[in-house]
Amino acid sequence: MKKIGSSLLVAIFAGVITLGAYKLFFEKTSYAVVSENNETPIFATSTSYTPTSAKGSGINEVDFTIAAENTVNAVVHVKNLTLSREPSSLFDFFYGSGGSQKAQVGSGSGVIITPDGYIVTNNHVIKNASQLQITLNNNTTYDAELIGADPNSDIALLKIDADRSLPYLAFGDSNDTKIGEWVLAVGNPFNLTSTVTAGIVSAKARALGKADQSFIQTDAAVNPGNSGGALVNTNGDLIGINTAITSQTGSYVGYSFAVPSNIAKKVVEDIMEYGNVQKGLLGITPIRLNTPYATEKGIKNIDGVYIDGIEKGMGADEAGLQRGDIVKQIDNIQVHKLPDLTGYVSTKRPGDKVEVIVDRDGKTLQVEVLLKERQTLIVPIMGFEVKNLTDQDKKRFRTKKGVKIVGVPETYRGYGLYGKILLAVDGEEINDIQEARTLFGGISRYGKTSITMLNEDGERERLIFQ
Repeated sequence: MKKIGSSLLVAIFAGVITLGAYKLFFEKTSYAVVSENNETPIFATSTSYTPTSAKGSGINEVDFTIAAENTVNAVVHVKNLTLSREPSSLFDFFYGSGGSQKAQVGSGSGVIITPDGYIVTNNHVIKNASQLQITLNNNTTYDAELIGADPNSDIALLKIDADRSLPYLAFGDSNDTKIGEWVLAVGNPFNLTSTVTAGIVSAKARALGKADQSFIQTDAAVNPGNSGGALVNTNGDLIGINTAITSQTGSYVGYSFAVPSNIAKKVVEDIMEYGNVQKGLLGITPIRLNTPYATEKGIKNIDGVYIDGIEKGMGADEAGLQRGDIVKQIDNIQVHKLPDLTGYVSTKRPGDKVEVIVDRDGKTLQVEVLLKERQTLIVPIMGFEVKNLTDQDKKRFRTKKGVKIVGVPETYRGYGLYGKILLAVDGEEINDIQEARTLFGGISRYGKTSITMLNEDGERERLIFQ
């Protein structure tokens, strides 16, 4: 009995020594910095610390699963079959007759936006399509009809006839999107069905070469085949249509861009109601910073949009805006750069009114501007003045598409162009003066350019300029 008691005491003593040694030499102490006046700590560390998201919850607490599950069933695979002719002889090559047909298949993504089968995608996904095919997430395939497209915003609207109600996504308000907010990109990259990637909103109102562009920038991985797919927030709201990546390899390298949902929604509604996009304009000529012209004028380091000119008879002219005014805000949107302004105006129609705040010589001025549709413009490069077709023009020339040439620069006056209907540039159809400006702006000054026209007898004419 004494031996047992003695052994027990030795064991307890050894345990105490071991525990004391561990406490003294091995255990790390956690510290928290607390101010002496008992205010909230300005810095703290803890073994349970997790980074926080833009919405305030821990990154490990953000649940992507519901948004992902709802989105993948509303995102579709778009196949584009294009038929083109290739010359089969030197005669075909030089004179453009005959040749053999060649089929090319392109692919992208789309988003179902109504239960009866309307689908939004990118214009470049369906461009020049001879046949369009839609595959749902459950592998059901349908032929699709092109309802309309807008090359300027790169948005197109398709329709399929399904025998049941389809899952769809509701448009969110892209104006409410915050930098740093979590988003999901859903599409079909490399023909991989319904791929979901996550990232944050890296920037808003990004322009990629064109002054009237305004994209949401995100670091969610987007690759070829994702074009036309959905960008959604963690609630599953559609806040953008994935459109482009910036890469020298053609694959994702860190940044991707999406058309904001407010712009896409407006384009879709216009196509459904009017057949084309209704563009409401302020009637100002902005100046782009960091250009030779801006440098020459001594305009730099401006927070806002500098007005370099006012179009007569447009809303800005009637509201009293002047050259030299700096646009600081439109409605509730702060304007720091041109895409902030153009992106918001792109969501409006002719007849809408907006409140514009400008800085004029250091004083703040607020005016109401009526947005109007520009009826004529001069296209880049070739300098034709064109106007939208009136109902009388459409009836007379028996066409719903095209623009009327109402001004010809001296260089081209010997070609008898005045008064004719301009239908296409390099094979690309023209619906209105905005598309004419976009297409002419994309032609080369040094290559061949073909234009297709209608004369007063309803006959098609084609001219090639070099």
